[in-house]
Amino acid sequence: MLSSKQRSFLKNLASKIQPIFQVGKNGISDNMVNQIGDALTAHELIKISVLENSPYTPREAADIIAGMTGADVVLVVGRRFILYRETQDEKRRETRIILPR
Repeated sequence: MLSSKQRSFLKNLASKIQPIFQVGKNGISDNMVNQIGDALTAHELIKISVLENSPYTPREAADIIAGMTGADVVLVVGRRFILYRETQDEKRRETRIILPR
């Protein structure tokens, strides 16, 4: 569970990135969830957009994907949301996001 200070920190980091996935009219597939999981392993922090024709609201999509990938929802704003999942990969020690306490 993220604290408000950690959420604010991650929100500021995410302001510089573009969405790398879109939830569209086909909803959320297993393939999409696997790809999002891989992206979270590689980047820890990602942004996803939800198109108007999606069967899910942005909050619903964020909660579903976060639950399936073990991520935390940092923020849902408009048609976009931000996910964070800390990596346990020791090889990425230098590039990991260090959250404030």
